[in-house]
Amino acid sequence: MKLAVIFPGIGYHVDKPLLYYSGKIAENKGYQTITVPYGNFPAGVKGSAKKMEDSFYRALAQTEEILKDTDFTLYDKILFISKSVGTAVAAAYGQNHSLITRNVYYTPVGQSFPLMNQPGIVFHGTKDGWVETALVREECKKKELPLYVIENANHSLETSDVRKDLVNLQIIMDKTEEYIGSI
Repeated sequence: MKLAVIFPGIGYHVDKPLLYYSGKIAENKGYQTITVPYGNFPAGVKGSAKKMEDSFYRALAQTEEILKDTDFTLYDKILFISKSVGTAVAAAYGQNHSLITRNVYYTPVGQSFPLMNQPGIVFHGTKDGWVETALVREECKKKELPLYVIENANHSLETSDVRKDLVNLQIIMDKTEEYIGSI
């Protein structure tokens, strides 16, 4: 059996394109999916290390509660699909429970990288206001994580050009599907 767990970002929920379509891809590949709908974050997280840390710990505590009855031993393959702060939450949760996971990391924040020790792929936009592209490149190289960079894209991997966003989304989902299919 296969399980995919979806970890959203602070303002990027599972009904937004990256998580919605990657969840559908996982389901089409035979994964049972669970979403982790955490919330109740402080306002003004961006730019505040203290609020980011607080948000991480809130999301991790909520994740523990939401997944407390999930028996991960039933699954031979576990996939974590995560976005933004969710990349840190997914990585920490996996470590805390000694899980072997494969990962799709959408726009990890800088604080995620020390926790990202499981295999996966990373997507990042060059205009992401939460983390510098140079740091993402360096950390992905160090951790041997394939990195897909979307030029001129923000933290949601979007530009100001809707047609370009649709083309980019197709490319992102193609890479996501290829990765999930290779697990």
